[in-house]
Amino acid sequence: MAKEDEKKESGEWKEFFWNPRTHELLGRTASSWGLILLFYLVFYTFLAGMFCLTMYVMLLTLDDYHPTWQDRLATPGMMIRPRGEALEIIYNVDQTESWDKYIQALDNFLEPYNNSQQVMNNDACTPDKYFIQEDSGEVRNNPKRSCQFNRTMLGNCSGLTDRTYGYEEGQPCVLIKLNRVIGMLPGKDGQTPYVSCGAKKEDSDSIHEIAFFPTNGTFNLMYYPYYGKKAQVNYSQPLVAVKFLNISMNTDVDVECKINSNTITQFSERDKFAGRITFKLRINKM
Repeated sequence: MAKEDEKKESGEWKEFFWNPRTHELLGRTASSWGLILLFYLVFYTFLAGMFCLTMYVMLLTLDDYHPTWQDRLATPGMMIRPRGEALEIIYNVDQTESWDKYIQALDNFLEPYNNSQQVMNNDACTPDKYFIQEDSGEVRNNPKRSCQFNRTMLGNCSGLTDRTYGYEEGQPCVLIKLNRVIGMLPGKDGQTPYVSCGAKKEDSDSIHEIAFFPTNGTFNLMYYPYYGKKAQVNYSQPLVAVKFLNISMNTDVDVECKINSNTITQFSERDKFAGRITFKLRINKM
């Protein structure tokens, strides 16, 4: 009796998969399967069409050269080169391999700032005034020109007169740059923003003398406003080099650098990179 029940169930499954009398596959005829497949084909084609139409309409609202919506930060971010791990620059003066990586990083970063490259790609602009390049109505003034920032402007931190950027002598150079913000004007009334650096309170006696390049650590107004990567292809970010001339050896020194400007006055306590940056500098020497 059990074998007959198993045989009957097996036959029912086979008949469900393919019924030779009604020519049904999985309980449906060929025409039924055809209608279902046609329905889903039309349905998913419609969904794909709606998605493409939505994306097309959205793209029509976007500008290739300027963001349609821009969450303007009150204060631009700041970063250093070389960065090191966890914003730490630690090396031993007597061990070349400990600071050679910083030299290579600076060489690679400054290569586009070579005078020959800048003269070929950018203009010699009038300093201390914004380089405004407005569009004429709907006619775009693109590509926009950029001002030269020559590597020689970094003086003793250019890597040209001192190939080790002072790391060999225990007087390292650190480059500072502001993040790019489209349309930002970092100073008014002709006042140029500048960088200041100092040690945290607990390390105030460790940092001593500092030199800035260009003079006074300024970001000249001629490099602003920035018009975007696509509109201003050859834009070179201005840099400020900080050279630590007499920093305490064999000591952890927390250095804080910040931007000073009459248009950048807000510094967020929650964002440590907004208009300022803190990094650790330790130079060991036997």
